[in-house]
Amino acid sequence: MNIAELLRRAAAENPYAPAVCEGADVLRDHRQLADRAQAIGDALVREHGLRPGDRVALAMRNTPLYPEVLFGVWWAGLVAVPLNARLHPKEFAQLAEDCGAGLCVATDELAGPLREQGLGATALVAADELVAGAGRGVARAPSAAGDDDPAWLFYTSGTTGRSKGAVLTHGNLAAATRSALADIGTGVDAAMLHIAPMSHAGGLFGLAHVARARAQVFPRGGAVNADTLGEALRAFGPVSLFAVPTVLRRLLDPGLLDGELVPLVHRILYGGAPMYRADLEKAVARFGAGRLWQGYGQGESPGTITHLRPEDHAGPAARLGSVGRARTGVEVRVADDDGRALPPGETGEVLVRGATVMAGYWNAPEATARALRDGWLHTGDLGRLDADGFLTLVDRAKDLIIAGGSNIYPREVEEVLLRHPSVAEAAVVGGADAEWGELPVAFVVPSGGDGGDGRDSGDGGDALAAALERHCLAEMARYKRPRRFLFVAELPKNSYGKVLKTELRGLIGRFPEDHR
Repeated sequence: MNIAELLRRAAAENPYAPAVCEGADVLRDHRQLADRAQAIGDALVREHGLRPGDRVALAMRNTPLYPEVLFGVWWAGLVAVPLNARLHPKEFAQLAEDCGAGLCVATDELAGPLREQGLGATALVAADELVAGAGRGVARAPSAAGDDDPAWLFYTSGTTGRSKGAVLTHGNLAAATRSALADIGTGVDAAMLHIAPMSHAGGLFGLAHVARARAQVFPRGGAVNADTLGEALRAFGPVSLFAVPTVLRRLLDPGLLDGELVPLVHRILYGGAPMYRADLEKAVARFGAGRLWQGYGQGESPGTITHLRPEDHAGPAARLGSVGRARTGVEVRVADDDGRALPPGETGEVLVRGATVMAGYWNAPEATARALRDGWLHTGDLGRLDADGFLTLVDRAKDLIIAGGSNIYPREVEEVLLRHPSVAEAAVVGGADAEWGELPVAFVVPSGGDGGDGRDSGDGGDALAAALERHCLAEMARYKRPRRFLFVAELPKNSYGKVLKTELRGLIGRFPEDHR
């Protein structure tokens, strides 16, 4: 079925239930939201010439317009391509070209830079212009869509370079919604407060709240601070929300979330990056185990691999070091290099299969064949299962850096650095950070100079670091830039010429903290 049926049914059964809210204001009930989605879908076809199966890139920050546009795309039988609003305009252009988007819908603050950048064959429309010009929808059911038809391209990548679009079908999204309804329980019976980007897990978890006809609440003006959180919680609490570990740590601060408001938090769904045990213990102490639910996944099966339930967060049976047990509708296996299941306690690659696993990567058959083998998704993560089925992640086989829930792909950063004339070689690894989990650190071999032990070798190390930072900011999103530049004479390599990134990670601590 078309995943937009979730909204149609919610509107039919609970037409006057609040659907879209900002601050303390109800902007749309479910009937109005469905009408707006139909109208937007009609406009996408009528005014922009799109046809079922065409891709629509969403360059949108969190805004009350997001649910209207997202469901409008689906209502017309189109494929949504939600993109991280923090991307650089060049990156938006690259992804729009990769998926062959016929249209990009952008919020105001992104529309200007994207017009200046240019999106090639992809047309651009401001979200508010699209919505304002949509008029009224013609009452009709969503366009027909089969379970195997693409619905959402979730751009993800390992460390092999260019991002890949994980194709999530209508069947995948329906399975993920059923899994959330089964596993999160009463957590989806509350309004959903969106403080994390809807382009990622926050938007996907929101589908279960639509199925329950619960409100989607946005902090006023898109700002997340003590005033906007307090306003939304007092108006619509108790609410559920999704948070990456960095944001969950910030919510521990009474200056952001006053203690008197904690009872207005019904459930915190968290995930998207590793969570330090010490921080999780603090979260349990402040919010109580009953308010916490962890989901582990990746773009190829987003948030749907395992879960750590509220009852797993405290008491004699607490499993804070694990990411929980398999979600409803999926199987999880820890396997050796040949894909054979390993016994409890042994470490291997985490494999997943089930209806939530992507159909494949967009126009990338070789990458799809590597990731999907013998019916299993090979995650590239290393872990071990215990006798009770709880999964503990040991390491990531890939060199992916996760900074505050955002994926940073080292090779992408390295390729940007190598375009600078003063860089002969570069390797980027993740360095531990108490707030963000990890931050990128660049080891650089300057061209025409000896980096020595990382200190200024006469080439002006601080000046070069500043120049490289400016170069990165001109080429990619700010959050991807290296936070430290360590200059070396050569990069450690094996006999095949592969850079030994494990060795580089061990070298980070040998450099003075103030060295760039």
